[in-house]
Amino acid sequence: MAQQEEWFSTWFDSPYYHILYSNRDDRDARLFMDNLLAYLHPKPQHKILDLACGKGRHSRYLNQLGYDVTGIDLSEKSIAYARQYENERLHFDVHDMREVYKPETFDFVLNLFTSFGYFESETENVVALKAAAINLKHGGKLVIDFMNTDRTIERLVSYEQKEVQGILFDISRKVEHDFIVKTIRFEDKGRAYCFEERVRALRQENFMEYFRIAQLRLVEIFGDYKLQALDPERSERIIFVLKK
Repeated sequence: MAQQEEWFSTWFDSPYYHILYSNRDDRDARLFMDNLLAYLHPKPQHKILDLACGKGRHSRYLNQLGYDVTGIDLSEKSIAYARQYENERLHFDVHDMREVYKPETFDFVLNLFTSFGYFESETENVVALKAAAINLKHGGKLVIDFMNTDRTIERLVSYEQKEVQGILFDISRKVEHDFIVKTIRFEDKGRAYCFEERVRALRQENFMEYFRIAQLRLVEIFGDYKLQALDPERSERIIFVLKK
C-alpha cells in the first residue's frame, strides 16, 4: 500500500521484537479478557475477530474458553507461529487491517493492547476503522483498547536499557510530529540493528471523530483492564466499546 516499507511490517516480523517483549505478562491479558467477556456476554455460536492479533495469545485464550475466533495480522511470521494452534474454531490469516476481511461476518471485533494508530496518515486510521466496521454484523460490537495518551506522554521514559536473552537493547522515546516514537538499538552477532515504533498520539476527541465518520455508536468507555470508569488523568488505558 505504501511505497516504502512501513515500520510495523518489518519490526513485528523480526525475531528481536518477540525477544524484547518476551516477558509480557499473560495474566494481565487474561484478566482483561475475562472482564471483557463478562461484560460483552458472547454466546457460544458468536464469531470473534481478533484484529492485529500478533502471535495470537488472546485468540488462543478466547478459543480455550470455547469461542469461535479468527485472528488476523500483517506479520507473516507471527501468523505462521499462531497457525500451529488452529482448530475447527480457531483460525489465523495474514491480513492488512486497512482492508475488509469478511463483510458482516463477526459478532465482535477486538483490537487490543494499542494495536492501532500505526499508520502515517490519519486517513488510514479511518480506513482501518471503517474496514473493522464492515467486518461486523449489524448490531455487532467493536472494542478498541488504546493507551491513555496524555498520561503516557507525561510518564514517558526518555531512555532505558534492557537486557533480554543476552541482548542489550538501548531504548529511547520521544514525541515527534504527533507520534510517540520509540527507537530500539542493539547489536547481535556482530551486527548493529535499529528499529522504530511509531504510534500516533491519539486522544479521545480523535477517536470520537473517527467513530463518527465510520458510523459507529459509542456504547461505553473504560479506563483499565478491570473495566473501571475512565479517569482522564489517572487511567492507564482508554477502552472504547462501539456498536454498529
